[in-house]
Amino acid sequence: MDKFADNSNKVALVLEGGAMRGLYTAGVLDVFMKNDIKADAIFAVSAGALFGINYKSGQIGRALRYNLKYAHDRRYMGLYSLITTGDVMNRDFCFNKLVYELDPWDFKAYNNSDVKFYAVVTNVETGKPEYTEIKDGQDDLEYLRASGSMPFVSNLVEINGNKYLDGAVSDPIPLKKAIDMGYGKIIVIQTRPADYIKSKSWLPFGWVYRKYPNFVKTAKDSYINYNEILSLIKKYENDGEILALRPSKKIKMRRVEKDLSKLQAIYDVGVKDCNNNLQKIKEYIAR
Repeated sequence: MDKFADNSNKVALVLEGGAMRGLYTAGVLDVFMKNDIKADAIFAVSAGALFGINYKSGQIGRALRYNLKYAHDRRYMGLYSLITTGDVMNRDFCFNKLVYELDPWDFKAYNNSDVKFYAVVTNVETGKPEYTEIKDGQDDLEYLRASGSMPFVSNLVEINGNKYLDGAVSDPIPLKKAIDMGYGKIIVIQTRPADYIKSKSWLPFGWVYRKYPNFVKTAKDSYINYNEILSLIKKYENDGEILALRPSKKIKMRRVEKDLSKLQAIYDVGVKDCNNNLQKIKEYIAR
C-alpha cells in the first residue's frame, strides 16, 4: 500500500450510502464531533454525502432531527413526491425549504471549514463515477442531490450538460479514491453489518435506461464491484492499514423508512458502536 505514504498524517473518512441506513453514519459522526475527532477529508456517497455534510458544518444532531420531524410529511420524500415530481426525494422540500428555512444547513460554517468534502456521482452516459469536491454548499448543492438520486425513483440530474444519478451505482464505498489521493489514515463507515454480501440485482436497468448502455453495464455489475470493495476493506482492516466501523446490530429498514423507532434505532447503534470504539479510533488517528 505504497500510496498511503503520500499523506501519511492526514485522516480521511469514507462514508457509504444506503438511504435511511445512513443515519447509522450520522450517529457515528455526531460522536466524532462531540469528541473533537478531526478529519482532513471526506469521501462520501449518496446518503453518506447528504448526512455527512453536517460533520463539516459542525451541526450535531441535525440529520436525525429533521428525519424524525419530517418522516411523515408528504412534502419530504415518498410515494407522493415520486408521483407528483418524478423524484422520491422532493427537490423543492429537501434542497430548498429544508436547507434554507426549516432546519438550515450552516453554509457559512461549511464553507469556512478546512475539511475537503468529495461527493460521488455516477455519470449515466459514461457509467463512471465522478468525485466532485463540494467547496461551496450553495453553489454545489445539485451535486449532493445527484449523489443521492436513486435509480428508478429519481429524475436524471443534469449539471453543466452532464447527466447524473446515485454515486453508489458506480462506487458505493469510495475507499480506492481516498487511497489514490494519498490519505494515510482512513476510517470507513459502512451501513451494512459485517456479514453482508450483495446479491445480483434483477431490476430492469436495461429497459428503463436503455439509452445509456454504459450506465446499464455498471449497474448490472454493481454487486460484483460492491463485494470486491468489501473484500478490500477487510484485507486492509486486517492488516491494520485502515479502520472500519459497521453496524453491530442488524435493523431491517426500507430505503424510504417511515418508522420513527427504526430511524432512531439505527442512529443509536451508530452512537453506541462509535463510543465502544472511541479509544481505538483515537489511537489509530494518533499513531
